[in-house]
Amino acid sequence: MKKIAIQGVKGCFHHAAVSSYFEGCNYKLMECSSFRELAISVAKSDVDIGVMAIENSIAGTILTNYSLLSEYNLKIVGEVYMPIQHHIMAYPGQSIENIKEIYSHPMAILQCELFINTHPDIKISEYYDTAAAAKYISICKKKGLAAIASENAAKEYGLEIISKNIQTITSNFTRFFIIKNYYKPEKYFFNKASLIFKILHTTGSLSQILSLISSLGINMTKIQSIPIIQRPWEYSFYVDVIFNNIKDYEKMKKRIQKIPCLHQLSIMGEYKNGRIRS
Repeated sequence: MKKIAIQGVKGCFHHAAVSSYFEGCNYKLMECSSFRELAISVAKSDVDIGVMAIENSIAGTILTNYSLLSEYNLKIVGEVYMPIQHHIMAYPGQSIENIKEIYSHPMAILQCELFINTHPDIKISEYYDTAAAAKYISICKKKGLAAIASENAAKEYGLEIISKNIQTITSNFTRFFIIKNYYKPEKYFFNKASLIFKILHTTGSLSQILSLISSLGINMTKIQSIPIIQRPWEYSFYVDVIFNNIKDYEKMKKRIQKIPCLHQLSIMGEYKNGRIRS
């Protein structure tokens, strides 16, 4: 039985991502209160696998999680895109007019800003996890409190949904990485890679690398810059690429290494492109 670490508790979106990616498999959840705790548990082999949110289609990239992956040298072995639907839930027998305070994770709050702005009298309080906020409301059994979380969280903790689908944009997805502290890619069974480029601080250095990727017909689906703390105004670039022919990908890696402006190329993971699930 696999032991899988998530950020949050049962009923959270990480739990839903595990259920989707590992459908039909037996597993045991390790609930972590923070992404750092999740990363450490994977790095120390306290678990077999970790599932970590990396970006949301509304709120954007979770930059600190890229930093954690690098800090603990964790490897990406898969990904899953999950539709995210947020609901207001409370102890049964209430309506939105009764609510004085709402608890949820900061990312969930960002994704529901439009709804929140239409209720300026409700206090918004950050909580470390959406489902944990629902669990807290359930334990309190106190009226006037609510959580923003998933339908599964409402069922798990016996709460009543009083406002459904409150996310600002209906088509709301979160991308989750499947991570380990090692990986052995199966050469002919991956078509996506996550890379880190560290380049010299010179004019046109980034464009040289991007032009090479484009010239080989490889599709770059994401580029994210993150400051290198030890070197002010210098950046690491996190890049995702998708390819149909693994030979083109191998050619890209070899040719990039020869570009003078490249300081370092690291492979974070090589894995199957995850499809967006409806």
